[in-house]
Amino acid sequence: MSLFRVFDIAGSAMSAQSVRLNTTASNLANANTAAGSADEAYRARQPVFQTVLNQQAMDNSSAGVRVADVIESQAAPLRVHQPGHPAADEQGYVYMSNVNAVDELVNMISASRSYQNSVEVLNTSKELLLRTLTLGQ
Repeated sequence: MSLFRVFDIAGSAMSAQSVRLNTTASNLANANTAAGSADEAYRARQPVFQTVLNQQAMDNSSAGVRVADVIESQAAPLRVHQPGHPAADEQGYVYMSNVNAVDELVNMISASRSYQNSVEVLNTSKELLLRTLTLGQ
């Protein structure tokens, strides 16, 4: 595998972590939303990553990661009695999203660090290629 393919791999990892960060931001933005029924309540979403390995020939293979899907949490939304809420049902209950803000913040930190690690891989690879070019001088 050539050193140039490192850019493809790190780039795909950065793209996947970007989706993860956007999904986490969406979850945090909807953490305190209320709905009139359990079906309408916002449910936390998480991306599912998949390894990509394309092998067209024995010496010409590439790898990376991609987002295969974004799944929705199956946890039940929290049912809260708030009869004065505009979205309350006939019994006075509203259904809050099932987003755990602490878990989402941890997920955001993890995704951010993974993204930063991919940037470091790109910068290190670039520096190695530039130094390799100067060997011939």
